[in-house]
Amino acid sequence: MNTRRTIWKWLIPVLFLTLAVAAALIWWFVIRQSLPYPLETTRRANALHEQMLSFDAHLDIPLDYGSPGLEADRDGHSQFDLVKAGKSRLSGGVLTIWSWPEFWAGPNSPHRPTPGFLEAMQNELEVRYRIITGIAKDYPNQAGIAYTPADFRRLAHEGKFAIVISMLNAAPLGDDIDKLDTWAARGVRIFGPGYVGNNSWTDSARPLPFLGDTEDEQGGLSKLGRTAIERLNELGVIIDVSQMSSNALRQTAELTRAPIIASHSGVRGIMDIRRNLSDEDLRHIRDTGGVAHIIGYSGFLKPFSRETITRMNELRAKYGLQDIQNMTQVSTTTDPIFSIWSEEKFGEYLGPFYDILGQEPRATLEQFVDAIDYTVKKIGIDHVGIGSDFNDGGGVIGWESVADNRNITAELIQRGYSDEDIGKLWGGNFLRVWERVQATAVQK
Repeated sequence: MNTRRTIWKWLIPVLFLTLAVAAALIWWFVIRQSLPYPLETTRRANALHEQMLSFDAHLDIPLDYGSPGLEADRDGHSQFDLVKAGKSRLSGGVLTIWSWPEFWAGPNSPHRPTPGFLEAMQNELEVRYRIITGIAKDYPNQAGIAYTPADFRRLAHEGKFAIVISMLNAAPLGDDIDKLDTWAARGVRIFGPGYVGNNSWTDSARPLPFLGDTEDEQGGLSKLGRTAIERLNELGVIIDVSQMSSNALRQTAELTRAPIIASHSGVRGIMDIRRNLSDEDLRHIRDTGGVAHIIGYSGFLKPFSRETITRMNELRAKYGLQDIQNMTQVSTTTDPIFSIWSEEKFGEYLGPFYDILGQEPRATLEQFVDAIDYTVKKIGIDHVGIGSDFNDGGGVIGWESVADNRNITAELIQRGYSDEDIGKLWGGNFLRVWERVQATAVQK
């Protein structure tokens, strides 16, 4: 009996030790070896996200946000929710109010504008505004609206997600510039006049001939758009030049009294499309003291593959179009000939067009950081930030949602960025701009 007890006395510790060694070996050879970055890099990235303020300059909210699987307080299908933000210690971000005309994406689309389309776009703004403000109302212990940089810092210190409200696309406002005052009073702190397709305020980086647009038809900003720049400065609202034509961007930089931002853009030096920022565009943003936030959208981060270009040329030949002359023709429908196509013919063309784009290989996290590297080298670390475009096409291999933000930080560490520089990229630069913009506001 004593012999058995003695055996078990020594056997149990040996079994525990054996299991511990086995677990350690499994961790090292399976889990550890599968980690994308060295352990010390991962530890440093984790530590940074525990202490620095981090900010995403462009997050989208779908119109069905809050429905089953898309709840703000659950780790669901959305690329952004409060659970994922908590996992990555994302301090806050821009939630964007915008609308896409139903004649492009609604029933029986595409079709040209019909009566009531403006009202439909305005209604879409209201729906998104209610969803965004509803997050703060429904989850007051997890989120709040940041109306000032001080609010942002306070909410982050309280462990809450700081929501900054932006609006993109002036088209739903018609020609009523006083609506800028209304939306500023409702909490909008960033406003981007441009979007896909020209509007009465500004030319777009992506005009739509099917809707009657021509490239640079207003020469950049219209008279209304120029007036809007002054009004936005007075209101202390940050001007967002993403989506605007290069002429409009340059004019905005010349007219503004405050720094401007691009909330979600790529760079033409890597992917040469009009939607991306040229080196001159980058310099204009820098010279205002502003920030260019690099987008996490795959199609703006690398050239199209040969296979995609070949297939697109085959499609174009089928419709009597010449071979692709520039990458913008691959990424969007900007050919002037579309202005005379029937709705039926254009709709028939769009199906395979988007199918081809959908099969283009995705960009990687490394290619996203390549774009950051490029922009830093062109205009300096103080003028670069991050804008994911999640929930509207954003996401690259290695950065699929806000939960993966630490991967960006780890990649930046691997490339030699200091903790201070990483803090600037992740929000420090934006908060500096926001403070300067508010300092130019006219006190009423």
